[in-house]
Amino acid sequence: MQIRVLCVVGAIILTAAALVAIGQRTPAKNSSRAVAARTASSNAIFDGRKIVRPEKEWKKILTADAFYVLRQKGTERAYTGSLTDNKKAGTYACAACGLHLFRSEHKFDSETGWPSFFQVIHRKNIHEEIDNSLGETRTEVLCKRCDSHLGHVFDDGPQPTGLRYCINSVALKFIPAL
Repeated sequence: MQIRVLCVVGAIILTAAALVAIGQRTPAKNSSRAVAARTASSNAIFDGRKIVRPEKEWKKILTADAFYVLRQKGTERAYTGSLTDNKKAGTYACAACGLHLFRSEHKFDSETGWPSFFQVIHRKNIHEEIDNSLGETRTEVLCKRCDSHLGHVFDDGPQPTGLRYCINSVALKFIPAL
């Protein structure tokens, strides 16, 4: 009987020691390293989790110009955006939520006055809708995660896709390559 008790106590102690050792090697769920790793991976490809905020909250978070473009489907004036002539290597993310949208190697000079890309990082990261707002039919491009207006896509771009994603600078956040 005493041997059984000792065996049970020994098993409990070994189990507790193993759990402590595992806990020390696994980052805590909310540690800054774990949060950064989850955020980085969730920004690469849309994971299905939408960001929904009241317009009042978006207004607090975004600049007035960014709010006008991203939330009210506005357009910045041609050749005024800070990223139009950017030639640096890196990733272009949604300015509202950080979802990665375009890579610098897919950017080209369309001579339209807005940053232009011939392909997105991943089709899951954008949503397209028909836009008849100016009396012509265009295809609006929106961020899949937060439904922010980014710009429009046209079928007059370079190969290999033949597409021109014409995106407002203020709708993008540039992340330089490491």
